[in-house]
Amino acid sequence: MSLLFAGIDGGQSSTVAAIADETGRILARGNAGPADEIGVNPDSSRLRDALAGALADACSRAGLPPHSEFAAIVAGISGYEGRIYGVTPKLATQRIALMHDAPIAHAGALGGSPGVIAIAGTGSVVYARDERGEERTLGGWGPLFGDEGSAFGVVREGIATLMRAQDDGTNEPEAAAACEFFSVQTLRELARAAYAGEVSRDRLASFAPVALKFALFAQIALRGADRLARLIHAAAAPMRSPRIALLGGFFADEPFRARVAARAGELLPGAQIVEPRYDAAAGALLLAYREIGRAAPELSE
Repeated sequence: MSLLFAGIDGGQSSTVAAIADETGRILARGNAGPADEIGVNPDSSRLRDALAGALADACSRAGLPPHSEFAAIVAGISGYEGRIYGVTPKLATQRIALMHDAPIAHAGALGGSPGVIAIAGTGSVVYARDERGEERTLGGWGPLFGDEGSAFGVVREGIATLMRAQDDGTNEPEAAAACEFFSVQTLRELARAAYAGEVSRDRLASFAPVALKFALFAQIALRGADRLARLIHAAAAPMRSPRIALLGGFFADEPFRARVAARAGELLPGAQIVEPRYDAAAGALLLAYREIGRAAPELSE
């Protein structure tokens, strides 16, 4: 029987697993809940359940036994720092590698080649790997200290601006839109719900498509775009004519995407903005082949 490999993209909103045979043929994909460990306690099974659930779903869709053994599994996990805070995952594999989700997104988007990726989704980060294999991560400081140019970052800054305006005696129309979206009566009620965990970070970020219709939030997004472009420049500066891929749901906003691409082009003449070749789960799959010393094959579905 052909060896099995798996790549898993463990995100803050959901987890995706892709399984393939030794030729690079992707047999199926599976899904599960979020895998990040932000704020979890030692008893949390969030990471374990997400990885196992996505892999089991993929096996089911491929017609494989639920506990099929894999030659190698690579899982990229949002916010991973080399340490597991909750329950340790246990997967049926000869070799497993856990890592931050930026390297798997890079491997997928650029097919394992050197270059830079900028991820703007719920959070944001810039990651580069050059021709010598040296890696750089910029941004990615998380919801308290960073995430500029992300859905959450824009919503956080915009709503904070509305709260300050209310303190100054001004009620902006954007405040009413935010209260309606989150089904609260006042911004103070929204703040209490967020601090109590009743409105999650993902839920706050989901307000972005509505918020961007207002000039206040759109201007914040453009400032975030400029920040990402500067990070791309810093990450790519040692490279010659770097390839750059823009990843994440926030790039679905065309003005935001165009601003990042334009600013990056101004800062890095000769750089090339490219469309992602594969998604992050497939990028993890490419790295799984390398875990046992195999050259990554061309993937097909």
